[in-house]
Amino acid sequence: MPKLRDRHEDVTGLSAGPTRARPVVLATMSVRVDASAERMALDSALEAGVPLVIVNLLPLRPYPTTFGLLGYEGMTLPHEEDLEAVRATAQRAASLGLKTELLRVTSRRPVRALLEVVSERDAGLLVFGPDLTLIGRLRFRWEARRVRREAPCLVWIAPDG
Repeated sequence: MPKLRDRHEDVTGLSAGPTRARPVVLATMSVRVDASAERMALDSALEAGVPLVIVNLLPLRPYPTTFGLLGYEGMTLPHEEDLEAVRATAQRAASLGLKTELLRVTSRRPVRALLEVVSERDAGLLVFGPDLTLIGRLRFRWEARRVRREAPCLVWIAPDG
């Protein structure tokens, strides 16, 4: 028989039960991570005690000869990616004691690839935060809108949340 409770009674004794930990994913688009996005992702992962997965999305350029000779690694030139800044974010996360993983994902459809990573890792939070001073605002808005619409988890978009 169901138990009727008065809404004014103290319900702090109720427990939702334990939930399993789901990682935080921090994504950028071949540029450094926005400072507010980095702070949000690191704080969320620390507070929840979950791993942090940093995803650096790289567009796959149509260079068939380069791909044939060098593979995916040779498809992105050093000036097309801010890898050292992204690695610095990963190092800061690791120095805080977070289990950190850095993925470089090369795809013709980077947002679709990001959503696949989020689904595969069963992420609890996706922080999408490329530095807006280094990426076009129109491109960012389009991709952020798609991330909000299609992500299977909570989403936080930098810089405005």
